[in-house]
Amino acid sequence: MFLKGTHSYALRLTVLLAPCCFWAEVAYQGLCLFKGTETFATLGNTFGVAGYSSKQRSSPLKQNCVWDSSPWLGAVFWPRLSALLLYPWRGVSSACGSGRHVQESSSHLGAPGAASLGQEGWSLTHPVFAPDSRHGQTAAGSKAEWDRSQPLGYPPLTKILASFFGKLLGQELDPLKNVLVTVGAYGALFTAFQALVDEGDEVIIIEPAFDCYEPMTLMAGGRPVFVSLRPSPAPKGQLEYSNDWQLDPTELASKFTPRTKALVLNTPNNPLGKVFSKMELELVADLCQQHDVLCISDEVYQWLVYDGHQHISIASLPGMWERTLTIGSAGKSFSATGWKVGWVMGPDNIMKHLRTVHQNSVFHCPTQAQAAVAQCFEREQQNFGQPSSYFLQLPKAMQLNRDHMIRSLQSVGLKPLVPQGSYFLIADISDFKTKMPNLPGAEDEPYDRRFAKWMIKNKGLVAIPVSIFFSQPHQKDFDHYIRFCFVKDEATLQAMDERLRKWKRELQP
Repeated sequence: MFLKGTHSYALRLTVLLAPCCFWAEVAYQGLCLFKGTETFATLGNTFGVAGYSSKQRSSPLKQNCVWDSSPWLGAVFWPRLSALLLYPWRGVSSACGSGRHVQESSSHLGAPGAASLGQEGWSLTHPVFAPDSRHGQTAAGSKAEWDRSQPLGYPPLTKILASFFGKLLGQELDPLKNVLVTVGAYGALFTAFQALVDEGDEVIIIEPAFDCYEPMTLMAGGRPVFVSLRPSPAPKGQLEYSNDWQLDPTELASKFTPRTKALVLNTPNNPLGKVFSKMELELVADLCQQHDVLCISDEVYQWLVYDGHQHISIASLPGMWERTLTIGSAGKSFSATGWKVGWVMGPDNIMKHLRTVHQNSVFHCPTQAQAAVAQCFEREQQNFGQPSSYFLQLPKAMQLNRDHMIRSLQSVGLKPLVPQGSYFLIADISDFKTKMPNLPGAEDEPYDRRFAKWMIKNKGLVAIPVSIFFSQPHQKDFDHYIRFCFVKDEATLQAMDERLRKWKRELQP
């Protein structure tokens, strides 16, 4: 079932990581498997971070690949590489989704003072009780700076995670069997896909979806199957809400087949900010149980919910703990994305496969960051449900930012959708598409991508096109939205307001 820790697998993993991940250090970690060898030099010089792309986004055959980094690669290197691959090439484009657009956008940021509102950057202050720069000693003892942690997680962290989330999920969690600490939630997702998705398995992805789900499915040999949330128009003159986007129960049920291995759930949803209701979760749960399907539940924004809405973990519903992986993130929970600490929780019979992949790839995560997160959770457990709880303070602050951004965007004719969760909101640009449909760009380029580039160059504002969160066949249907991030400090919000006021004056006759 699993791809064991062989040289062939390591080489395959390295080649796949290099183009898919747009942060250079991820590709470099893959190359480090071969440090000091001819293979390391060859791959490093050839690929860099994004060394090739695919004409066909989902093409499984190597003939369809376009090798764009070296003219000799296809003729010389490919025959040697293909002999080592365990499975046929799965076409994963050189840079995916929002990551690719961030790369493209960066080339337009030469405009002085462009306000970056597309990606989270945590320009806010640090968490109210985050450890200081000496946390490696203060939280974990003086030797933590040098010692290697346990492969499955720093024991004080796995223990507090089991205690904290066990109460929320209604389960008695064993820190050694039900919890795994990973390099960010991204690492948890990758480990889950590699451990559980086999050649030809189908994975249902609810879109709009975080852009790593599709390439991770392909990299594991699976086939992504998409089902879209669809909006219900709001009455004229009223704002739309993210929870107005709903699944069609009949359409969702039709996506389940005998080949379905897993369904990926993201609540609160990125980019939409939708918080799935208990009724919606029960629909998903019933179908997963009926078809004996796993649920990979990405809940990294679980503490960021607004307007009295409540986050519900699908693993807490009857019959779902036994088939659900629940994924969380310290970066999102404690406003510290640079720490790269995530976790995944689930039943031992599933978790044992993730432990196999984790222990034979990254092996363990840096101890100091885990110690800091453990200290944060210990403090939060003492304050949970009280006014001093960071998990109560953070959403209150973010709701103020959300409301500020909504008012400001409306002033120039953008139509924001009010999110019930996460720190993203999307805005409808349909009116602009009608008024100025012929923005510069490639003939087949979705409108939201052309609009985002135009807005960077002409208005000094950065947003992410929402079409990149949809599968290729559906991108044209949702190319009239852009995504903003409101986890910004006061200076950035003021810079946004200044540019929007200027834009508003330009619109006046």
